[in-house]
Amino acid sequence: MTAYAQVAGDAQTSQSLISMVILLVVFAAIFYFLLIRPQRRRQKEHRELVSSLKRGDRVITAGGIFGTVEKIEDDSVVLNVEEGKLRLSKSSIVDKARK
Repeated sequence: MTAYAQVAGDAQTSQSLISMVILLVVFAAIFYFLLIRPQRRRQKEHRELVSSLKRGDRVITAGGIFGTVEKIEDDSVVLNVEEGKLRLSKSSIVDKARK
């Protein structure tokens, strides 16, 4: 009888291990589809926006400043705003302003 009890215990342990692995995979899938995938999509859209900038585009910065692109350099942009000019990092451009 001891051998039968031991086999039943091993089956129960393996069943709980399988259910734990399945639960872990489900949580990983939820994490991927709710957090990682949307963030990658936003990063891709931002890279496309920054690479498509050209002189004369009206843009909005992360700080809420509206300006017109005057000059584009390697990693910065010169914006013409009401009171003068600003040099900003390209990553601070968040959207193109509607005219």
